[in-house]
Amino acid sequence: MLVFAELLLFVAAALTYLRCFKTEEGWDAKVGLGALRYFTLLSNLFSAFTALATAIALLRGPVPFPLWLCRCVSVASVTVTLLTVLFFLGPALGYKSQLTGVNLFFHLLLPLLAIVLFCFFERFYPLSLPQSLLGITPVTVYGLVYLYKVVYASPEKRWEDFYGFNKSGKWQIAFVAMHLGAAIVCLLLWLLCRL
Repeated sequence: MLVFAELLLFVAAALTYLRCFKTEEGWDAKVGLGALRYFTLLSNLFSAFTALATAIALLRGPVPFPLWLCRCVSVASVTVTLLTVLFFLGPALGYKSQLTGVNLFFHLLLPLLAIVLFCFFERFYPLSLPQSLLGITPVTVYGLVYLYKVVYASPEKRWEDFYGFNKSGKWQIAFVAMHLGAAIVCLLLWLLCRL
């Protein structure tokens, strides 16, 4: 049953990502690949591939600890996605736009499935607090890339500030806030795993 759920998460994420290539004019590879600049998509694909790897491992025997730890980090990243939508993007951009179509899956359904699977069904090892804090890593890596592409890149290579983290030039506040939020997510996952 757990293997099926892991595979379901992977297949749902893969099919949802394929929809990112569809435009009103037809299929567009540039649009689909361009979506890879969003943390939302990257975190969900990370979660999907760790779920697939977990399913394969379960079919062969025990899940290796390094894979399980990667799974933890991936679940922390999609939890950051979920909470960012609920508490920042939803109020700023409207919940309808954030929770319909592809966004319904990447912003809500797939993150919730990943959280439930990891915290309640993938308890293969005890999770320590320091291990859980590794979940901050994706936020740091993506945050540095986003900062460079939005603030420091040359104009022709610059991204628009699609998350609004550099509003009024106050990227420092957003950078710190996202890291604090990620740390809280890691703490919550640690606590859930101890229930």
